[in-house]
Amino acid sequence: MNVRRLIPTTAVAGAVVLGLTALSACSTSDAADGGNGDKLKVTASFYPMQFLAERIGGEHVAVTSLTKPGVEPHDLELTPRQIGSISESDYVLYLKGIQPAVDDAILQSGVKNTVDAATLTTLENHGSEVSGHDHDHGHEGEEEHAHEDEHGHEGEEAHEEHSEGDGHNHGQDGGADPHIWLDPVKYAEVAKGVGKSLEKADPDHAADYKKNTDALVAELGELNTAYETGLKNPATRTFITTHSAFGYLAERYGLTQQGIAGIDPEAEPSPARIQEIHTIAEKEKATTVFFETLASDKTAKTLAKDTGLKTGVLDPLEGITEKSQGADYIEVMESNLVALQKALGAK
Repeated sequence: MNVRRLIPTTAVAGAVVLGLTALSACSTSDAADGGNGDKLKVTASFYPMQFLAERIGGEHVAVTSLTKPGVEPHDLELTPRQIGSISESDYVLYLKGIQPAVDDAILQSGVKNTVDAATLTTLENHGSEVSGHDHDHGHEGEEEHAHEDEHGHEGEEAHEEHSEGDGHNHGQDGGADPHIWLDPVKYAEVAKGVGKSLEKADPDHAADYKKNTDALVAELGELNTAYETGLKNPATRTFITTHSAFGYLAERYGLTQQGIAGIDPEAEPSPARIQEIHTIAEKEKATTVFFETLASDKTAKTLAKDTGLKTGVLDPLEGITEKSQGADYIEVMESNLVALQKALGAK
């Protein structure tokens, strides 16, 4: 399903907020339907948003995720009951642009405390090739964050305002990449913004929200340090993936992501792209083709067979299932680090 390629950059922002709710779907959906007491009713769009809402909200929130475990979030269609539940929420967290159906439902819900995670950090443009050394920031249609980003690109024109309806296509050819949660530093920025918004939405428990936010930000800082240390001296800096979701991660740690078919996890690569990947793998001494847990591994296995490469799992963390290499965001990101170290030959 390639609908994401038509999603404007402004849409990307909303999707993040909704995502936070997703994490608590299984644990708190019953509570959200009734018997919540005085808890803040939070709706998250998908897992990365759910995780933030649950960790920061703690005992004061009842989180419901719109995206159930195992569902590919990009293709989510909402039921009338889910649409109604959004309107009944006290607080909505999503990431605009990831899930068009969710973006539309939130826009129509009229919920006062609605947070788009994409507005809490700086979005950038990532095509199928992204590295921390020589990528360009895609100067067309970037999000309207004109301030200096954390990479120190002062005054970079990458953050020019885009005009309405400029046809962003989910991270390629000038579109903004929404996968901000795969960079622990950017995810921590989002966490701080979510914490502040929860303090405003529920001031009676502001102290607890701040405490929980600080604890999570510290944990994400430790995760960032683990990645910096663990990926410091790789034999190769290039990794190949079926889903080009790791542009922010690659940029953060000086790696190069080579996506087989761009940002759409279900897209079929062209024969020319497969040949190109083969050439890149030989030149850059890449060893592994990564696939994800929520999409088919067919393309990865076919390419690996054709090129003599190995296959491995690199999880974009759009949902947690029994197949996930960890029980939550932190554990899966730690598993991703191990997988990258092995594939890249990092000491």
